[in-house]
Amino acid sequence: MQNSQKIEILAPAGNLPSLKAAVDHGADAVYFGFRNATNARNFEGLNFSDTEAASGIDYAHRHGVKANIVLNTYPQVEDPGIWYRSIDLAARLGADAVILANLSLLSYACQHYPELPIHLSVQASASNAAAIEFYRRHFTIQRVILPRVLTIAEIRRLKQQVGDVELEIFAFGGLCVMAEGRCHLSSYVTGVSPNIEGVCSPARAVRFVNRGEHLQTRLNGVLIAEYGPGEEAAYPTICKGRYRATDQAYHAMEEPGSLNILELLPEVITAGVRSLKIEGRQRTKSYIATVTQVMRQAVDAWYQDPQDFHPRGSWIRTLNSVSEGRSHTLGTYQEGWQ
Repeated sequence: MQNSQKIEILAPAGNLPSLKAAVDHGADAVYFGFRNATNARNFEGLNFSDTEAASGIDYAHRHGVKANIVLNTYPQVEDPGIWYRSIDLAARLGADAVILANLSLLSYACQHYPELPIHLSVQASASNAAAIEFYRRHFTIQRVILPRVLTIAEIRRLKQQVGDVELEIFAFGGLCVMAEGRCHLSSYVTGVSPNIEGVCSPARAVRFVNRGEHLQTRLNGVLIAEYGPGEEAAYPTICKGRYRATDQAYHAMEEPGSLNILELLPEVITAGVRSLKIEGRQRTKSYIATVTQVMRQAVDAWYQDPQDFHPRGSWIRTLNSVSEGRSHTLGTYQEGWQ
């Protein structure tokens, strides 16, 4: 099954310069969050003020690019109003879609802004046809962002079951080993959930400590990993930590690396996927420009000659140069991983 529309390249933006870089380097759509707790990349110095969001949406629209706003954390009892006000703001600014996970926010957007497309966040962890149908029936979702736990064969079967609900998958960036929306690892050390705090490892809990020639990374005082001279340190999350087991210290849960689906691009497109999501709103403007441009070249090359498509070595090398851990993986998308 091939998409009736050309597959979309969806790029992240942590700030206005990054948004413009994504647009200028070939993105079909961008996604970003407001500068508050309503999105799951709530880092200090990241995200958009109301004025910057208006400027970003205007810039995207003037270049024929869609702008989606991420509101994928969960309202808290102390002040749930900020989440609802953020939906109001997204609609007022002319966003092309809101990305939601919480049931109350889905209901609010559906009832108050029926013309505003709703994309179901990966934080909702909807990975089967029954779950997706529930959200479609009750909240008229247009798209679901799939957790990174499905093979291409499973995605193909899922598309046949969900009909006109669009499928968005992660194409490049950080590889989550959990079913998104269900991870509680960070809370064991930091005391806060990624679905509430907005980040796996809050910046205030992260420390990099030099111990002679070695670099230690700590999360809320807990030693996560230690690196020797010349080793590249991963951002200190529990899943990417090094742990001592069977008399050796190693990445017991996940080796740092980046997801990269270029080798599977033909299978992804013909499976009926609508959007290729680049992960990394917390990454630099240069990263976003580089990855977006390579993805643009690859997608265009497939549509120009699908029978003779193969990922160029230069694309792989370029993406490896910006990968976490300087390597890439097909993750769970490849057949036979189970």
